Amino acid sequence: MHQPTKESAAVSTTLVRPAPEIVARRARDILAIVEADREFDRLRTACSKYDEDWQCFMGYALVNGFDVAKDTEPLFPEAMRAMAIKSAIYEMTDQNEEAAEIPVAVPVDEMIHALAAQFTVLCRIQDRTNIRFVHATDREAIGEWDHGDYTHQVYRAAWGPMNERYWFGKEETARRKAVVTAKYGPIGILDGGRRFAPGFPMAS
Repeated sequence: MHQPTKESAAVSTTLVRPAPEIVARRARDILAIVEADREFDRLRTACSKYDEDWQCFMGYALVNGFDVAKDTEPLFPEAMRAMAIKSAIYEMTDQNEEAAEIPVAVPVDEMIHALAAQFTVLCRIQDRTNIRFVHATDREAIGEWDHGDYTHQVYRAAWGPMNERYWFGKEETARRKAVVTAKYGPIGILDGGRRFAPGFPMAS
């Protein structure tokens, strides 16, 4: 087993996870199985439909010059790889949800949200493959992913270098959040999109 690791967000207990290279092998297998499913292309296509339906103030906005028309295609595989890692850990830790909810880069997490929204398709894929996808907001370490951490070690062992356009570290994430928040404020978008200044005329 891998040495115990501490995550500093929602999970305060020490988590024990399998060695990265072991998880990497299973994650590669899981991704290949899911990609071979007859509805995988629908899953991929459905996630790209968020060009009109999806709004995010602190996820995709952190990607330099983000363009949903151009970034969806390369970002989707990053989300699938992260989900495969989670599923592998979930299997290997007797369905330990806390251990499986690894830190991921914020833009990747946003694509995972789009992926999770395809609920019925995901359920059918799970039933056919007997693979369980893991995503729980109350277990996330949002903004905590960093270079060299457990997630990075597994990813690198499974697929090699990360796409650095989307995988930027903890310090850079905080810096970009501050920049984006400062830009939003003058136009009435407050707390990173959690509050909005009133701006619609109301009928008397």
